Amino acid sequence: MLWVDLGSRMEEFPKIFLGTAQDAGKRLDQYLAGRLADTSRAQIQRLVAAKKVLVNGVPAKASLRLRGAEQITILGTVESPALRAIPEQIPLDIVYQDEDLVVVNKPAGMMVHAGAGATEDARNRGTLVNALLHQFGELSAIGGELRPGIVHRLDKATSGLIVVAKNDSSHRKLAAQFARRQVKKAYLALVHGWIEPDRGTIQKSIRRDRVRRTRMTTRRSGGREAVTHYSVTERIQSGYGKFTFLRLEIDTGRTHQIRVHLASLGHPVVGDTLYGAPREILKKPGSAMSLARNFLHAAQLQFEQPRTGERLAFSLPLPRDLSEFLKHLTN
Repeated sequence: MLWVDLGSRMEEFPKIFLGTAQDAGKRLDQYLAGRLADTSRAQIQRLVAAKKVLVNGVPAKASLRLRGAEQITILGTVESPALRAIPEQIPLDIVYQDEDLVVVNKPAGMMVHAGAGATEDARNRGTLVNALLHQFGELSAIGGELRPGIVHRLDKATSGLIVVAKNDSSHRKLAAQFARRQVKKAYLALVHGWIEPDRGTIQKSIRRDRVRRTRMTTRRSGGREAVTHYSVTERIQSGYGKFTFLRLEIDTGRTHQIRVHLASLGHPVVGDTLYGAPREILKKPGSAMSLARNFLHAAQLQFEQPRTGERLAFSLPLPRDLSEFLKHLTN
């Protein structure tokens, strides 16, 4: 048998699964995503494309619908393509910089860095990392060639403050501050409905959804600890319904943490269709409005300058698209 190194684990191939009647109707890639822990749909599709997945002994397509009772065999792994960020001339809103770090106001719609499945094509264009590399030439190498300088992240549809390390020393010290929960981050969000009570803490572990791999969930056991504190800034009763404007602080920085925590309470972030928000907000007698992004903004960021120990604090108001949406909602 062939043994290959998958991160910190040693995996044995071939790996064989037997489908059941409960699996009937599932796509092959959906089935495998539920059986292979911590493996993305993109990785599974690369395996299938490389003919490393057999169904009843025959290479199959990712879209194959299972009937149940099939034997599904994984023959091995596929080498991931070499990944690196590409410098691009993209305007940046730089809030602060010194010899060790840069604080940027990231716009909504910009990815911080390309995903692990990206190659040097359109999927690896327009990222914050690419813009920073063009502006500064060199960043901390600790994150690797795909994520140079990146100490923490914001979702693509989230705007606001993010700190990036210019050198390895500052990266290590900033990362240690995040690990010790010494970095203070505050967000502004608008959610559907009226959250009760006025202040609260959401403490629910988060793990990737077993079926929809782009989503995170609080409903699976074995997730990572996640803590979100919220306070109500304003309750809004409008012709479009009830909304709550929130200020949030997070002790941890899990993927989609604020979004999945608020959705778990039944109050998804406005515009966040991935977690249950409607695409359009209807107003009687028939008018509607929509938001092309999530109403989530990283408004405040505090940390110690890694070289001097000076406490740095930054604050940003709501960007124009969110403030105008809020104004229209309340008029």
